[in-house]
Amino acid sequence: MSETTTAAEVAAPHRYTAALAADIEARWQDFWEEQGTYEAPNPKGDLAGDAELVARPKKFIMDMFPYPSGAGLHVGHPLGFIATDVYARHQRMTGHNVLHTLGFDAFGLPAEQYAVQTGTHPRVSTEANIVNMRRQLRRLGLGHDQRRSVETIDPAYYKWTQWIFLQIFNSWYDPEADAARPIDTLVAQFEAGTRQTPDGRSWSELSDVERANVLGEYRLAYASDAPVNWCPGLGTVLANEEVTADGRSERGNYPVFKAKLRQWNMRITAYADRLLRDLDALDWPDAIKLQQRNWIGRSEGARVDFPVGDEKITVFTTRQDTLFGATYMVLAPEHPLIAGAEDGDGTGSLVPDAWPEGTHEVWTGGHATPAEAVAAYRKQAASKSDVERQAEAKDKTGVFTGVHATNPVSGEQVPVFIADYVLMGYGTGAIMAVPAHDTRDFAFARAFELPMRCVVEPTDGRDTDPATWDDAFASYDAKIVNSAGSDISLDGLGVTEAKAKITEWLAARGIGEGTVNYRLRDWLFSRQRYWGEPFPIVYDEAGVAHALPESMLPLELPEVEDYSPRTFDADDADTQPETPLSRNEDWVNVTLDLGDGPKRYRRETNTMPNWAGSCWYELRYLDPTNADKLVDPDVEQYWMGPREGQPHGGVDLYVGGAEHAVLHLLYARFWSKVLHDLGHVSSAEPFHKLYNQGMIQAYVYRDSRGIAVPAAEVEEHDGGVFYYEGGKVSRLLGKMGKSLKNAVTPDEICAEYGADTLRLYEMAMGPLDVSRPWDTRAVVGQYRLLQRLWRNVVDEATGEVTVVDTEPDDATLRALHKAIDGVAQDMANLRFNTAIAKVTELNNHLTKAAGPVSRTVAEQLVLLIAPLAPHIAEELWRRLGHTGSVVHADFPVADPAYVVDETVTCVVQIKGKVKARLEVAPSISDADLEAAALAEPAVVAALNGAGIRKVIVRAPKLVNIVPA
Repeated sequence: MSETTTAAEVAAPHRYTAALAADIEARWQDFWEEQGTYEAPNPKGDLAGDAELVARPKKFIMDMFPYPSGAGLHVGHPLGFIATDVYARHQRMTGHNVLHTLGFDAFGLPAEQYAVQTGTHPRVSTEANIVNMRRQLRRLGLGHDQRRSVETIDPAYYKWTQWIFLQIFNSWYDPEADAARPIDTLVAQFEAGTRQTPDGRSWSELSDVERANVLGEYRLAYASDAPVNWCPGLGTVLANEEVTADGRSERGNYPVFKAKLRQWNMRITAYADRLLRDLDALDWPDAIKLQQRNWIGRSEGARVDFPVGDEKITVFTTRQDTLFGATYMVLAPEHPLIAGAEDGDGTGSLVPDAWPEGTHEVWTGGHATPAEAVAAYRKQAASKSDVERQAEAKDKTGVFTGVHATNPVSGEQVPVFIADYVLMGYGTGAIMAVPAHDTRDFAFARAFELPMRCVVEPTDGRDTDPATWDDAFASYDAKIVNSAGSDISLDGLGVTEAKAKITEWLAARGIGEGTVNYRLRDWLFSRQRYWGEPFPIVYDEAGVAHALPESMLPLELPEVEDYSPRTFDADDADTQPETPLSRNEDWVNVTLDLGDGPKRYRRETNTMPNWAGSCWYELRYLDPTNADKLVDPDVEQYWMGPREGQPHGGVDLYVGGAEHAVLHLLYARFWSKVLHDLGHVSSAEPFHKLYNQGMIQAYVYRDSRGIAVPAAEVEEHDGGVFYYEGGKVSRLLGKMGKSLKNAVTPDEICAEYGADTLRLYEMAMGPLDVSRPWDTRAVVGQYRLLQRLWRNVVDEATGEVTVVDTEPDDATLRALHKAIDGVAQDMANLRFNTAIAKVTELNNHLTKAAGPVSRTVAEQLVLLIAPLAPHIAEELWRRLGHTGSVVHADFPVADPAYVVDETVTCVVQIKGKVKARLEVAPSISDADLEAAALAEPAVVAALNGAGIRKVIVRAPKLVNIVPA
């Protein structure tokens, strides 16, 4: 017999056991599904329903989109799902119309890789995974409105993903309106001549290709030739966020190289200010807001031109006050002035044929000519990711280009280097180096023996000769020195004043201007994969991109013989992507009538990234059956529209892991703002309140080879020494997962204890936002709680209800209403662990009373635990004689008279030592408490006639007497 099926339970046939739990849970899950218990009505449309329920306050509660993994769920996965379910159930019981559902983010690389390995179509394996995951989630009793569940791989869903892409493609960001507008409004400006074309010709003089190129510079979705992260080992391009700090792919750990390819991008940078500004009104963790602010990276500074012969190098700097201290310059290896495509050797026209006379040997990298040095260094830099290039701890590398620029304020000639710590994607791809006052520039200058000039007066005791310094002096709270030229002096000014003065001076001479820069880059939106949404774009014979009309959506994925992108030797940087879709020529090359007669077109053969479907799924949950619109405006307004306390609208509660702080959340915010600007939705933000749940961790055991061994088979000996098959193993707390051989499935726990026990255990493990270790041995504690609860209502021998219709005593009423008050507050604030502790305390009070429980107390106890353990609550609620579901019963309300303690204990101290304890009313005054304390016999005896110098009273809990 197992721990949960004992001989005693055989003698008590109606005891709450794992078998009884399984029966109860299966019956009520069927009931909920048949009755549509969790269906939330819309105000109109296919999902319209009970007008009375619609009239209630609404709550839209969401979990982050899960990916349907082939491994299924382990007990760590449902933590957030159970938490949102508990919260949603409580909200229903407190009078809200609650929308809570769950779909599947089903496009992705794992299914494609499985298809490559087995030949199984990704749809087949993905749909099988979804079926299994739905089964596991249903067993947990999650109260989802199944009518609203969506899958990103459903053509009826990705039709609208493609439609949104076209809205973005056919839009531009109008700085005057501070919003996206249809591209037709921009074309109208060009046609009317109110906006000039780049070369000054009229719009009518431009060819179709020229017009497309002009508009491409404005569109919010555009294709461009740009440096990308090319991963030959995966055969695809990766976003910066998918590359590790070591310059390798996050998935597969392959080398990643810089390459120039034509890719689709989203102009998210146009929204940088709004993405920053609107964070203030969101109810998000401060840490997540900080990560988004840092990722966007807004900085105010100036653009400054440094002349180089007939050319100029433009830099962006936030410290234009230190211009006099710029003693050299650094360009990104990809900078067009030294990496021009017109030169066969891969270097630009600025690079001279020979080293200038007197060039320092350490600047050359050991190469005979500048062209050789630049070409070799550029190839070396191409093998590193942006993150790897900017690592603070790395050794500084670079080479001199053979070129000197002119410092515009001092007139001095400064050498121009290339170095990989400067990125083409940030600022202008060029920096002015002020080594005395920048840590990275200081390290570079020391490595290449470059001069330094102190222009910010040190305030830490060092002198003004950088040759004697160990590191740079970087401070905003200091005065400018050594910064005077023929017609400007910054000496003696503070940093702020100096920045303003030099910016004005630069602008007056046309060699610079104040500006704002961002770390945020446009979003790379192409993937060279099969298993993703096809782009609704075709190209004509001139290469101009055309949007498919809405009537041709969805553009469905075609069948292909080989699902894999062509992969290459992982270290071969000189390769180009070849996509799976490009192999289906009948699909790629088509004749279409886009409104001007049948013509031949070529389809886009890249697919969208796996982020696309999750950028807008909250909107489809609202109106999943609408075939004519993304979402009905009235339905979207009802569930997500702006309201008091939510000026930008959005989902009321969004729960998920902190690992999505930047990517998913930033992309979803961008799409929401575009759709809002174009009038498709009323909410400018997708998620008003964000909550990050912690992680359920597990111990990983490894043998002497470092290989994980099955955690369930490890034995502990001698107080903390662990063995597997006789060999000693190490133990480390970490993630739970199949590959680590420490995964515990919810199916196992449900079979041994029941789903309600699993739900209670996961919620009781600790605060929801804190990670915690899984301990299967501790699960039984919550199982016993449910057994005691069951016994307080049901006779284990007969199965009859044992409650009585008598009034509870005063102590029980106080225990009940304190529990109600505490649980209600805890539920509203996602403190489920402390809510369970309060329910346990009340249940223990009733158990210790050792008599039949009053019906009114039993019913309210069942209602208290209903959000946490819904199956047993439904069963007991029905056995107590109720015909309606407990899901929609009213949550108990505490009687304030019983919440306040009748008496509290007051400690009486003399010289800081406790001499007496008094039971007093909570509302007692300081004077009455002092009098009672001084009259207490134990206090009188302790004073023994001594006088009193001072009495300190802190009613109602403390009196401190200081004798004379």
